Amino acid sequence: MSTRIEIFRSEMKKSRFKIWLRAVLFVLFSTLFTFYFLRDIANGYFTWIWVVISFAAFIPVGFLLSRIVPMRADLEARAVTLSLDRFYLVLIWVLVIAKLIASHIPSLIAISDAIMCSILGIMFGRLGGIGLRVRSLKRQHGFAKQD
Repeated sequence: MSTRIEIFRSEMKKSRFKIWLRAVLFVLFSTLFTFYFLRDIANGYFTWIWVVISFAAFIPVGFLLSRIVPMRADLEARAVTLSLDRFYLVLIWVLVIAKLIASHIPSLIAISDAIMCSILGIMFGRLGGIGLRVRSLKRQHGFAKQD
């Protein structure tokens, strides 16, 4: 039994697992937030152009945050492993709590939507940046073929 747990834990640290996990979380957040956007846009609080602008404005922030993700090449497993980035975790939780509070105050609904866009932009930019860093590390250590 403990061997299975050790195998699962080592698999969880590998980049492919963590990247897919982050992608699934991004899709889940996007789906959930789309319902809020549809409601708020229909009620006139926000517009799709502001969704796009706010989302795009925070992609570079996420890309920069991907630079502080702890990762290393595991030569024995021939894989890149990622560690938990506490700063990002706290940032997302603070933004989600701020979004929750702002969504309950009618005058701050547009700010709540902007916070949702910032969360999605940060997640998207960070996911892309992590993917690029992992690919670079894999190529640098010969884990992946060069194109």
